[in-house]
Amino acid sequence: MPIVLMEFSIFPVDRGGSLSPYVAKALDVVDRSGLPYRLGPMGTTIEGEYDACMAVARDCFEAMAKDCDRVLLQLRVDYRRDRRGAIDSKTASVERELGRKLRT
Repeated sequence: MPIVLMEFSIFPVDRGGSLSPYVAKALDVVDRSGLPYRLGPMGTTIEGEYDACMAVARDCFEAMAKDCDRVLLQLRVDYRRDRRGAIDSKTASVERELGRKLRT
């Protein structure tokens, strides 16, 4: 099975301005998956087998759709045959080029 990085964002578009309770529910699904992940201000990145990552996105969607009439899910997948551990190594590579740690 190919290992991928998948960045996704999911949120309801019918619940007003404060969406953090819904995002938190989705992040709980991600956390319980056991896959490595990084929460960012505009999305979450997870790393794992393609099918497992897609299952997490599906489970997040299904959890949110229970409470919401309209849900937006955006995702991007990065696959590279010879790579594992990219969730950390991609940032580390840029930090090596800079000669310093990035602020996160």
